[in-house]
Amino acid sequence: MNSEFHIAVHSLVFLAYLPSRMASSELLASNICTNPVRIRKVMNLLKTAGLVDVQKGTGGGYILRGNPRQITLGSIYRLTSAGSLVSDWRSGDPTMDCIVASQIGQVMSHIFEGAEEQFERHLDQYTIQDLLNQMQMNKRN
Repeated sequence: MNSEFHIAVHSLVFLAYLPSRMASSELLASNICTNPVRIRKVMNLLKTAGLVDVQKGTGGGYILRGNPRQITLGSIYRLTSAGSLVSDWRSGDPTMDCIVASQIGQVMSHIFEGAEEQFERHLDQYTIQDLLNQMQMNKRN
């Protein structure tokens, strides 16, 4: 998983919290504790996916376009971090005679691919609205 996932989730929850208000990249950056350049990069992904609208210029910013009850963490993970549990690098060498060195990469890849699928299914159980509801409930307690 990468920081883009965290930035995307935080941004979407924040926008759901302020549904009728534009949020500038500076406001989002301040709330997320990062810089506006990183925000704009992630927000461009969210815009391309149809999850936010952008208004440029003075008073512009981002506003949630999608329904927070329908935006799952799994969809955000696939957008920002798909494949991050599966490593590109593998130990061993498939051409070696040793059964460990020749097969460890394939065996581990299969395990991590399965873990990624399960992780995505787990994240699909949670929506942006679920997170916001939990935060609002925590504030009351």
